[in-house]
Amino acid sequence: MFAIVKNWVNRYFSQEEVVLLVLLLLAALVVLATLGQVLAPVLAALIIAFLMQGMVHRLKTWRLPHGLAVSVACLVLVGIIAALFFVVLPIIWRQVERLFNELPNMVSRGQSLLLLLPDRYPGLVSAVQIDDLFKTIGDELGSISQALLTLSLANLPILAGVLIYTVIVPILVFFFLKDSDKLIAWCGSFLPQQRPMLRQIWYEMNDQVANYVRGKVIEIAIVAVASYAAFLALGVNYALLLAVSVGLSVLIPYIGAAVVTIPVAAIGLFQWGWSTEFFYLMIVYGVIQLLDGNVLVPLLFSEAVNLHPVAIILAVLVFGGIWGFWGVFFAIPLATLLKAIMNAWPTEGHKAEWQAREAASEPEAPAE
Repeated sequence: MFAIVKNWVNRYFSQEEVVLLVLLLLAALVVLATLGQVLAPVLAALIIAFLMQGMVHRLKTWRLPHGLAVSVACLVLVGIIAALFFVVLPIIWRQVERLFNELPNMVSRGQSLLLLLPDRYPGLVSAVQIDDLFKTIGDELGSISQALLTLSLANLPILAGVLIYTVIVPILVFFFLKDSDKLIAWCGSFLPQQRPMLRQIWYEMNDQVANYVRGKVIEIAIVAVASYAAFLALGVNYALLLAVSVGLSVLIPYIGAAVVTIPVAAIGLFQWGWSTEFFYLMIVYGVIQLLDGNVLVPLLFSEAVNLHPVAIILAVLVFGGIWGFWGVFFAIPLATLLKAIMNAWPTEGHKAEWQAREAASEPEAPAE
């Protein structure tokens, strides 16, 4: 038994670079678990800087100096943050307040509609079951209202923290973009000079994750804007709130679209009932989902991620359960990281390939 374990360890962990990779992954997990909240502004700034690299490179292709390109990109970031805080969020907050004020009427109307079911289908549904269902819903709404009240009164320091982040994060993003080459070189100085496996993982992750994250942000923006325009044209209540929900639903592949359909259909049904306007809403919403899945996603992610749908769903469930919203957002990049590590794990074929790459990358000795 010990011989089998020893042979397995020697086969897969005999190289220095493999041990280094395992230690780096463990150190990253420990840092996130222990200092995740403290380093949240730094991590957020890293993510945003990673997203804005494409804009900086595009500006530099227009012959702008590096410092000026970084400054323009940061000004765009500050403008986006200001628009979110002073335009989008106040509208969403007002619509959330209206929705919570109208929820009791919506619940009572839904109850009156569902109470017709026991008369039509007495063998399947009883009036007691309907009453128990809406009692549970009422208790949940009461707990949500109490939680919102507690949040607004007892967690005011969080608002101060958010305001601090809005100042710190753009500053960090500026320096990450301005000195990205120096920071990468400094981090690389702690690693071995010969690191073919780490280089392979870095190249694969840099290409795929950068394309995925930028594409996902673009997809959220396009779907949200298209949904908002469609909901406004149809005269749907809470148009911006629903549009933001539809845009964020693309974060969870296959599941988000199904979940967000419920509030869209519920608000449309409460507003219009079983009318032509309601069916128009559902048709337009279905067209948006079809265009997103069959046109926008292939266009944005044609070469970004190559994962099986089962692997994507498992990644969303696992990483979302561990890290919440950010786990869901980065579920596919993290799954891509695991796939890159599995592909780059040392084998005899990899060793020969890496040796050839290292030999090709070494500078030639000057002729005497």
